[in-house]
Amino acid sequence: MSLWIWCPLLLLVCEVQAQMENRVIFLPGTFQNVSVSQNETVQAVVSRIPPEVAFITLQFHTQHRNATLSYTRIPGPGPSLTAVDSGLLTALLPGQASLSLFLSSPDGDTVAGTGVILPYSSSDPIPGACNTEFTLDIDPNVYIHYNLYETEIRFAPANLGNERGETPSPCDISTEATTRWRLQYDIYQYFLPENDLSERSLFTGIQAVADIQGMMENGRLVMTLLSSDMSMAVFTSIPGQGVVYSVVVRDPLLNTSASYVPSHTYACSFVSTLDGCQTLGKISTKVFFTIAGMAGLFVCFFGHRFFKCELFCMGFSFATFFFFVLVTRTTGLEYDMCLAVSVVIGVVGGVLLVMSWWRFGSVMACIVVVGLMLGFLIASTVLFTPLGDLDVFRRSDAVFWVTFCCIMLIVPLFFVRWPREGNIITCGVVGAYAVVLAVNAYIYTSLSYISLNILKRFLNNNFSAVFTDVPFQAIDYIMITVWVVLGVSGMVLQLYRERSRPFFPPSPYLMWLQERERRKTNVLDPSHHCPPLSNRLLTRVRQLTKRMESAGENTPLLL
Repeated sequence: MSLWIWCPLLLLVCEVQAQMENRVIFLPGTFQNVSVSQNETVQAVVSRIPPEVAFITLQFHTQHRNATLSYTRIPGPGPSLTAVDSGLLTALLPGQASLSLFLSSPDGDTVAGTGVILPYSSSDPIPGACNTEFTLDIDPNVYIHYNLYETEIRFAPANLGNERGETPSPCDISTEATTRWRLQYDIYQYFLPENDLSERSLFTGIQAVADIQGMMENGRLVMTLLSSDMSMAVFTSIPGQGVVYSVVVRDPLLNTSASYVPSHTYACSFVSTLDGCQTLGKISTKVFFTIAGMAGLFVCFFGHRFFKCELFCMGFSFATFFFFVLVTRTTGLEYDMCLAVSVVIGVVGGVLLVMSWWRFGSVMACIVVVGLMLGFLIASTVLFTPLGDLDVFRRSDAVFWVTFCCIMLIVPLFFVRWPREGNIITCGVVGAYAVVLAVNAYIYTSLSYISLNILKRFLNNNFSAVFTDVPFQAIDYIMITVWVVLGVSGMVLQLYRERSRPFFPPSPYLMWLQERERRKTNVLDPSHHCPPLSNRLLTRVRQLTKRMESAGENTPLLL
């Protein structure tokens, strides 16, 4: 941007900034904090624009709540944009010295943010003027799409500048040096302070890099794209780390430049109940999944042999998952408290499942619960594949959950015919997956989203399909190998070791009843003649308290 434009604009800083209800006056180059209340439209006014200014960009930034920036008081689908980092570009008409734009809250909540007006001359490139992908006619915004591993930014190509009232240059008629194809795009990256998710830190960072000079001084130039390149760049995601991305378009012939609207991301969600920015790296999460991983490794290789331990682990997992969803959706407790309450209830659930088998001896009833665990994991895996990306599952929760429940309920039916084999397969598959989740607590892996996507559908009413878009990288193929090797090894070992044993261990309570009945009816059994326990205890007490007689001779000798 030409420096001579700022000379008359700096004179405006001395004026008193007037603010009225539903109306905010912006001074060019000066940030203004704005709070948009519920059902309120704030008018952003820019006045006394110098005639040298050919176009103006208004950018508005919030931390995680959407704000709508529009050309009209009532936002429409074309002349408005709703985002956390939104910006509009206005090409000025001859003689125009003022303009008005409008801010509103699309979700009915109070939105607080910071905004700034940046003016540009006719020689500066126009960001987003050759837009053919996004909704705005001239779109100066940088769009961010992130997943677990990658953060992708996209922007619309720019065009050459023009005087007020002139017809813009054609975008794609030719690729000569006199057209917009000579423009170059510098991609900048600016890191916010580590472990700082505060709104104040974000606004300070945005204000430091909003214009060209600030970004060049404080940001890091990552790459330079030519007009013949695709207008996109891909970066590594760092969950929980705030990053501001911006694009500066340069005209090497005229030595002018203009800045797109910076956008920020934390590679995590502020509104998601799970894997949100506030729960990343929680000690409670690491402890929970570390213990779960060790228990899963034991179940994988010894679950069927130690049947009571397996039942406890399965009952614990089933109850913990169910009540975590219930407690999180019905209460306002924090994440650590929800996890603690769910663990306590999970312990109760595991004990109840073990006691039901101990008391009633119904193996099939317990195997149904075990089969549901395997069915849950299989259904989650099926819908984790590209099959789950079909529009019919994304648009209709009813279709998704009906399909999920059908797959989940079919699996236990096979356990009726092959109960021991089904139980051992469940031990191998579910136990090995618990190990994968334990590794995910320290090293991110996409396999955790097999179950996490289902849990997020339970917890989030407005679940976005974007969360399911996770790529497979080297760590994921390694963890798939670990999952398969552990699962197959556990199943083969248990099937070989249990081949000559009974299908399931007998119920201890039923064995005790049979033993008691046998003692009553079998008179030849020495245990049948044993006195009752009370008599035996009383006899023992008498032996301990009775004075011992001397062993001397008391009878007279016989002659």
